[in-house]
Amino acid sequence: MKGSTLSRGASLLLLLGLWQAASSLWPSASLPPPSAVAAVVLEQAASGDLFRHTAITLARVAASFVLAMGLGVSLGLCMGARPGVDRWLDGPLIVALNVPALVIIILCYVWLGLGELAAVVAVALNKFPMVVVATREGARAIDKQLMAVAKVYRVSPWRTWTRVYLPQLLPHLTGAARNGLALVWKIVLVVELLGRSNGVGFALANYFHFFDVAGILAYTFCFTALMLGLEALLLRPLEARLNRWRT
Repeated sequence: MKGSTLSRGASLLLLLGLWQAASSLWPSASLPPPSAVAAVVLEQAASGDLFRHTAITLARVAASFVLAMGLGVSLGLCMGARPGVDRWLDGPLIVALNVPALVIIILCYVWLGLGELAAVVAVALNKFPMVVVATREGARAIDKQLMAVAKVYRVSPWRTWTRVYLPQLLPHLTGAARNGLALVWKIVLVVELLGRSNGVGFALANYFHFFDVAGILAYTFCFTALMLGLEALLLRPLEARLNRWRT
């Protein structure tokens, strides 16, 4: 674990060095040096805009993530446990998986208006089908012999769910959650860029209008670092704890 962390840190330092060298050898407004990006970060942090836009985007990410996971897990369990339901809904699910994210965002803004509800629903709908697929495959992979043993020994439904069914499903759910978080925050930025007046996506759109690459990179790196930190400090430890029973 320690060696892996050191390797990641060394690779990031190497990338930073290459960036600094490239910006020195070929100075251009399109490739600002790391110092220029850091200056924008400090400026935006001092004004409070960085924290305000980031907090708003995080709130949208959280709401969309919870909505997509809640609905996706529920429908995925139903499809995985009931072949008849799976046959009826498999076609619409494939269609939902292949509809471009941009189309869903535009339709939500047209149908629901340029508000928070449309933004959250648009992001959730883009993530929702992937959660359904992951959960359905997990439900299909449940060991029916273990379920039969629980029934023979008259284990209560609650204990069967928590001690037999759910542990087998957890790897699929945690995988869907980790992949989902990476997808959701990217789509949130697109939603904000197209139709919101705040958030990281809105800030990136403003910098784009002035071709300010330093500002674009500043917000991009800050928010990416934040999401990587959440994944490393929250999702990975949670996944390890939930799957501890396997070791």
